[in-house]
Amino acid sequence: MKLTITITTCLVLSLVLLLLSSSNFFNRHKSDFTFTADNKIIHLYGSIYFSRNKNLTHLLSLCHLLKKGFKQPREKLLGGLLATEFDEKSCLSRYHHPSLRKPSPYKPSGYLVAKLRSYERLHKHWGPGTKAYKRATEQLGNNDVRSSGDHECRYVVWMPMFGLGNRMLSLVSVFLYALLTERIVLVDQRNDIPDLFCEPFPETSWLLPLDFPLTNQLDSFNQKHSRCYGTMLKNHAINSTTIPSHLYLDIFHDSRDHDKMFFCEGDQALLGKVPWLVVKSNLYFVPSLWLIQGFQAELIKLFPQKDTVFHHLARYLFHPTNKVWGMITRSYDAYLSRADERLGIQIRVFSKPAGYFQHVMDQILSCTQREKLLPELATPESQVTNTSSTSPKLKAVLITSLHPEYSEKLQNMFLERPNWSGEIIEVYQPSGEKVQQTDKKVHDQKALAEIYLLSLTDKLVTSTRSTFGYVAQGLGGLKPWILYEPRSRIAPDPPCVRAMSMEPCFLRAPLHGCQAKTIKTTPFVRYCEDWTTGLKLVDVYDEF
Repeated sequence: MKLTITITTCLVLSLVLLLLSSSNFFNRHKSDFTFTADNKIIHLYGSIYFSRNKNLTHLLSLCHLLKKGFKQPREKLLGGLLATEFDEKSCLSRYHHPSLRKPSPYKPSGYLVAKLRSYERLHKHWGPGTKAYKRATEQLGNNDVRSSGDHECRYVVWMPMFGLGNRMLSLVSVFLYALLTERIVLVDQRNDIPDLFCEPFPETSWLLPLDFPLTNQLDSFNQKHSRCYGTMLKNHAINSTTIPSHLYLDIFHDSRDHDKMFFCEGDQALLGKVPWLVVKSNLYFVPSLWLIQGFQAELIKLFPQKDTVFHHLARYLFHPTNKVWGMITRSYDAYLSRADERLGIQIRVFSKPAGYFQHVMDQILSCTQREKLLPELATPESQVTNTSSTSPKLKAVLITSLHPEYSEKLQNMFLERPNWSGEIIEVYQPSGEKVQQTDKKVHDQKALAEIYLLSLTDKLVTSTRSTFGYVAQGLGGLKPWILYEPRSRIAPDPPCVRAMSMEPCFLRAPLHGCQAKTIKTTPFVRYCEDWTTGLKLVDVYDEF
């Protein structure tokens, strides 16, 4: 908008100067239109001097530069987190997403920014369509075990599993692993990834080509597959002297102990020699990467503030396509932009069958009113008047749920009864589709739009163990209030707890085995507030 105003003003000013130059009084040549080096004095047609009006001076200087086709350098995007070598029109969210929120107080480290630029160069050199990629895929045609060279290209292929929240969490985890191990990450594009996200790396693609030699085998990779790392360990079918060209890594909530050996120091040394890794996961396994001693020093340099991993990497990787961005901006402009304060409430019902339950509604009200997120309702006969000379505060409440009854009930409560704060409460729910429909393009696009809308709120309430909520809080840099899971259809007391950090929870972390002792002695990894078998990163100021 500012650039448009500036250009328009320049055009008007140029027209005025043109008219002046045509008069007898100002009959000079355009060659007399000069600028001093220090931009303090401007000589216009040999007759007019501006020495004190700095605003006009700067404006004329800018007009002169624009006239010569000078291009201003782009501002650093998200503190340098994002590369700028992209066509803005092809992915509007990359450039305009920051305009919808306050600047993040969490700044990426210079080391992380440099690491991302280095990765982008590596991806461009090794990515799809390059000679290096072609050579690497040709190795996959040979099923024999092989010795590994030290300087060959290495890749990790990510496959989307479970719902959108799970996918975004696991993809960030895999990308961090790629950064730490100097691998190229490629994503399986056979579902709807290209319909959801723009390409994150400049002048290359993160999409796994459809003619990838193992494409027909990808869906068959599971714990029983002969190339499953856990299975090969169990069967003593792999060692450090002969390395297969590819391995499958199974990192799920129900992975076996042998699969969890992925998180052990010695196993990482072996895996580092395998050219191709294929990963299926539905988890955010970043906390356990921090517990691998060989990674820890690098991670501390990348993320001095340890609870910012997902916040930075998700904002780097995930940029909604123009279609999804349109859905986000239309909803934001219509329902959230005018509000003085925005509250997000993400509701996940784990009961079977799921739906509207009064005890869940009671729990939401108890949490939001106890924590002063929503005002207390007055009795119907109470007369609540606004004695202030200012207009009442407008609070927009964004609810995301598969079930629209929760937003309808809340909206009716604040319409039918006054509240003691005098605030105007407006409730909005973008969709309510009753059932999750993963891999249906329009459903996933709506889900992504709602995740981003939640991330644009000022305060956030999420449901326990909800990956949907985890992604929203991480993108927004928010520490949410987490609703405890009800038991026996009774609203829990207390109803919710404030999160220790904005980091997602690794819901099924390997609490035993090679990392058992490290978990107990690592101050920045804690058990999750709402799930005792999970781990999450928190920020501490201890030096170690």
